[in-house]
Amino acid sequence: MKKTVTRLADGRELLYYDSRDDVVRDAVDRRPLDPTSTTSEIRHDPLLGDAVAVASHRQGRTYHPPADECPLCPSRDGRLSEIPDSDYDVVVFENRFPSLAGASGRCEVVCFTSDHDASFAALTERQAALVLDAWTDRTAELAELPQVKQVFCFENRGAEIGVTLGHPHGQIYGYPFVTPRTALMQRSVAEHLAATGRNLFDDTLERELADSERIVLQGAHWVAFVPYAAHWPYEIHLYPRRRVPDLRALDEEARTEFPQVYLELLRRFDRIFGTDQPPTPYIAAWHQAPFGDASREDFALHLELFTVRRTPGKLKFLAGSESGMSVFINDVPPEAAAHRLREVAST
Repeated sequence: MKKTVTRLADGRELLYYDSRDDVVRDAVDRRPLDPTSTTSEIRHDPLLGDAVAVASHRQGRTYHPPADECPLCPSRDGRLSEIPDSDYDVVVFENRFPSLAGASGRCEVVCFTSDHDASFAALTERQAALVLDAWTDRTAELAELPQVKQVFCFENRGAEIGVTLGHPHGQIYGYPFVTPRTALMQRSVAEHLAATGRNLFDDTLERELADSERIVLQGAHWVAFVPYAAHWPYEIHLYPRRRVPDLRALDEEARTEFPQVYLELLRRFDRIFGTDQPPTPYIAAWHQAPFGDASREDFALHLELFTVRRTPGKLKFLAGSESGMSVFINDVPPEAAAHRLREVAST
């Protein structure tokens, strides 16, 4: 992997990740951009103890532009975009409309490919490996920022999820706090350790392997399963067999196998509702241990992949119980979801 760091016209950082070492990246952003101005702030809820990012500047962000005005495509034929070069492998840049900025954290955009009409599932294993390298590199660099306590790499896919740009891309958030979901996991891990002397993530994976009914896919270094108490109609958790706290700690064997396993999972997601249906909307979320925490080695890096579609033409909306009280009601039994995800395996 070759990494090239440059700046956009408004001062934001942009990084090219190339699979070839001989690629030269010297294109200059020629757009007449003013310096980026953000109003992001973090407010704490005294009742729930969580945090809310208030970012009013995001109201003006780009919203469903036509394909020939996509800001994530390369700059070609006289049209200037967020990426100055005429082609790229993987690009990461600071978000022009960040939810978190400055002392409140950092938001980055990850463009998986220059092909506007592609998807992550359409990438080659080599391309997917390069994205993994970019995620890992950004985790390592953001870990060095004093204001960042946790790094979250994720992809939102589909208008049903709320995606406003159709180009295949994801995001990376550097939070200035430990997120509520992670804090809940840490609490459960600590309670389980105190009660049993064992690691909860390890025991969860061992239970799923022993039961096997909810296992979707196994490799030599990764295991994918539908969790026992899945919140979403189709939800997969992907764990490395060897527990590590974050992407930086994956060994070469796990890194090599990841593209094969992950691409197969994404392709199954696109087949679960039938090939005559639109591409399945999903969220793919990496859960990594917070930094500077004495218990971070007890945390297990894993990826959670889920869709809001529950059946062809129907979505799972968060209604009163889910939105009002955070009590999920799942219409699809996890065992049935796992069976369907095995059924649509590549031949």
